[in-house]
Formats: sequence, C-alpha cells, structure tokens
Amino acid sequence: MSAEKSSLHTRNLHRNSYDFDQLISCVPELKHYVFVNVYQTRTINFSIPEAVKLLNKALLLHFYNIKNWDIPDTNLCPPIPGRADYIHYIADLLAEQKTEIPTGISIQGLDIGVGANLVYPLIAHRSYGWKMTGTDINEASLRNAQHILDENPDLLSVIQLKKQSDPDHIFKNIINTEDRFAFSMCNPPFHDSEESAMKGNIRKTKNLKKTSSRKPLLNFGGQQSELWCEGGERAFITKMIKESAGYSSQILWFTCLVSKKDNLQKLTILLKKVGVVDYKIIDMAQGQKISRILAWTFIPQNRHKDWLGQ
Repeated sequence: MSAEKSSLHTRNLHRNSYDFDQLISCVPELKHYVFVNVYQTRTINFSIPEAVKLLNKALLLHFYNIKNWDIPDTNLCPPIPGRADYIHYIADLLAEQKTEIPTGISIQGLDIGVGANLVYPLIAHRSYGWKMTGTDINEASLRNAQHILDENPDLLSVIQLKKQSDPDHIFKNIINTEDRFAFSMCNPPFHDSEESAMKGNIRKTKNLKKTSSRKPLLNFGGQQSELWCEGGERAFITKMIKESAGYSSQILWFTCLVSKKDNLQKLTILLKKVGVVDYKIIDMAQGQKISRILAWTFIPQNRHKDWLGQ
C-alpha cells in the first residue's frame, strides 16, 4: 500500500505516493529520471527541471486526461498536488450553503495570473466541470496556454484566456458588466524584486541538492510577473483587495494564496475597511510548505445560494 500524503485535501487525487509504473506508461521519457532513493522509495530528482516537467505531464495526462501538456523552460513549473488542493478548498467554500459541491459550466471561475502552465483551469474543469477564464499580462505565457487548449479541443469552449493590458490593474479590463464569477483565484508573485527572487531560488536549489550551489535552477525559474512585483506579495494582494470592491456584485468569493503569514494581519484590516461582509483564512499544504488561502465576499450569506443559481 502506498503511503498517503495526509496533509493534502481529502478529495485530492494525489494523496498517495506516485505510481511511477502508471506514470511512465503515460510518458515513457519519465523513466530516465526515476530512481530508488536511500529510503528504498522510487522518486525523481526534483532539482532536475526536465524531470519535474515530465512528471507534471504524466500526472496531468493520467489523472486529468490533458494531452501534450508542456511549458517553456523559462516558465514556472508548478507542483500539481498543491495546485489541486487550492481548487478543492474553493469547492468547499462554494458548498458551504449546500449539501453538495456545485458543479458544471454554470459555475464560472477566474484565474488571475494563469501563466503558461494553465494548471488551475485544467484541474478545475476536469474535477468539477466548472467554466474557467484565465488572465495574464504576459503574451508569451498566454500563447503557450492557448497551445495547451488547442491540443485538447474539448476544452476550447470551457476555458477562455484574456490578456490584462494594464499591469496596474487586476480585474479592470477583464470583467465586463455582464460577467458573474462564482470565484476568483490567484497565486500572486511572492518576491519584491528580481534580486530577492534569485536569492529565494538559490536557497531552494541548495535545499534540494544539499549543496552550496549559487546558481538557481530552471524549474524554479519563471517570468518576472510570476515571481516578483514591486512591494512583493502584500502589495499585490493589497491592490487586489482594493480593486475587488469595485466588482463586489460580480464575484461571489474573491480568493488569493498568501505565503507569508505575517501579511495576514494588515490584509484582514484592509478587508474590513473596504466593507467585506465575510472573510476566511483557510490553511493548506502547498507542496512542501504551508500556505493559506485568503477568501472574502461582499455578498451576504443568505444570498449565496441564489447567487450561485442553485
């Protein structure tokens, strides 16, 4: 029996250890990177970018029937189990007023900063049938995301991509007056500068390789918009909260990942200032680290069921 990763959400398909025979049957090239470690467990070297990418490709094909997934070497390679967790916790949030999770294309979600990998919309639709819109400021990332959709034509009608033309805005230019989303989600840029991002990458490299490497690895690479923004995570989420007030009747639950626990106090004070009627902090395991989801709504609880059309 394979060991269970109990920190992951109970509905997460990745709670058990990877079945590499199964995954290699999906993506044969993965076999070149699988080995038995000192604990007599089959694994891959997570410090090798190509190994991580092939693992993701196999996971997405095996568990979600996503064909020919790929990203450029310059983009962030996301951990699939942690990304799936965020989706499942959003499902719990939407199910609060119901006995079951709302599914199907009547539930529409908005992914802010979808990136080249398209992972959140892919998992959201395959898991719950939701219709998704992904936004990004990076043209090349959106082109790659579109290529993934083109390789999976059944998704073209249920996942839409939109370019954010103004990096100073998050919801403006994206949400039209007639749009209504059950939720928005975002994995914001963490660092406050390129230098900080590089230092963080080198630290992660050292932890994986147990060496004194001074060179960041490509699987911890990423476009500038993926990794850092002026003021870092707190500044980005502050902007998001302030702007969300202008779309208070068009999104039921605004959500965002928060990596630094110290940021929560000021962010929750701001939420009260902008007039939210409810907010939640949901703890979750994001890969090997603990993260949390900050969720807020301007819509009273007794209107949620009607709002979702359930």
